[in-house]
Amino acid sequence: MDSGNSYIRSFISNLSISIAKRSLKVALVVGTILMFINHGDAILAAELDATRISKILLTYMVPFCVSTFAGVTAKMESNC
Repeated sequence: MDSGNSYIRSFISNLSISIAKRSLKVALVVGTILMFINHGDAILAAELDATRISKILLTYMVPFCVSTFAGVTAKMESNC
């Protein structure tokens, strides 16, 4: 269990503003493309309810999380 906690501490300590900014840019580009693919028809038909909006937000969160994880992991490996 301790190794999991130390990994999380190491992950957080390697998170940087530059990684977060890059992840945000990736999320905006990739998330917008995925949002139009997955929800474009509903947006054009003005069928936006709370469930759809939450799914759209998740559509942006996934590439943000993946990009952040990749950036921090690469930084951690380069520090070894």
